[in-house]
Amino acid sequence: MGTETRVVFIGDDLVAGREDPRAQGWPGRVVARTEPPGSVTSYVLAVPGETTTALATRWEAEALKRFNPSGPNRLVVGLGWSDFDAGVSVARARLNLANILDKAASLRVPTMVVGPPPRKPEENSQLAAFSAAYAEVAGRRETPYVETLAPLTDHEQWLEDMHASAFTWPAQQGYGLIAWLVLHSNWESFIK
Repeated sequence: MGTETRVVFIGDDLVAGREDPRAQGWPGRVVARTEPPGSVTSYVLAVPGETTTALATRWEAEALKRFNPSGPNRLVVGLGWSDFDAGVSVARARLNLANILDKAASLRVPTMVVGPPPRKPEENSQLAAFSAAYAEVAGRRETPYVETLAPLTDHEQWLEDMHASAFTWPAQQGYGLIAWLVLHSNWESFIK
C-alpha cells in the first residue's frame, strides 16, 4: 500500500449525504471506490444549510486539524444549493469560492470543486448561473471542477430520485450519480 492521502470534504447538506439511505452521501461512495482500498482517509466537514460565506470563514481551522502535517492532503469543496436558497448573490458566491481556493493554494493543498446538481426544473437556470461562476473561478486557478448540473438535468435516474423526494434531496441513486461524476473527473490522478 502507498502513502495515505487525507481528503477533507467541505460543504453543505449534499456533502453530508442528507437523506441518503446508505448514509454515505457522494463522498463516502467516492472514497469506497478509490484504489487501492485504504489509500484515502476522509473527513466530511459538512454543515447543513451552510453558504459559501460561512464556509469561507470556518473551513481552514477545521481542515488543518485533519490534515497530515507531512501530507499528502487534499481538499474537496462540494457546493450545493445553500447559496441559492439563502439568496447569496452569484458575485458573492464567486468571491467566497475564490477566497477558499486561494487560501488552499497558499497552504499548498490541491483542491477539487464539485458544483451544484439540478433540483426543481424551474430553479435550474438560476443554479446554472452559480455553476458557471464556480467553474470560472476554479478554471482561473487551474483547479479541477466537476460539473454536475448539466449532466444530471435530464438524467432519468436523477429525475426519478428527485421526483420521489418532491425535489428536496437525492437518495441512493442520486448520490451514486454524483459520485460517478466525481470518480470520472480524474479523481485518481487528483488524489495521488
